[in-house]
Amino acid sequence: MAAWLRLLVILWLTLAGATGFTREAFAVNGEISPISVAELPREARETLALIRRSGPFQFDRDGIEFRNFERRLPRAERGHYHEYTVKTPGAHNRGARRIIAGGNPPSVFYYTDDHYNSFRRIQE
Repeated sequence: MAAWLRLLVILWLTLAGATGFTREAFAVNGEISPISVAELPREARETLALIRRSGPFQFDRDGIEFRNFERRLPRAERGHYHEYTVKTPGAHNRGARRIIAGGNPPSVFYYTDDHYNSFRRIQE
């Protein structure tokens, strides 16, 4: 392989990793891949039910504003997104799983199991 082509491949892989672009996070045309409620882990379904009932939540940080610094979710005005912990069996802390709810009242939900590296839009 020519040196310039190798360099181009390395650059592309580096940029893809730095931007967090993963196959799990995006489907065709840059859309966030969907996940059905039935496909979610039991703990995520429980958290989703708690969000719809407005709690009670186990973790103090549940319901705080999610600022979307990673820019992996669609852009929205400040205060649009809020995050909620999805319990991780065996974890001694909050773990990496979250549901991000958008809107007030929430009308769109996203699931991440890797602490914001990738998201799936929850389909009702």
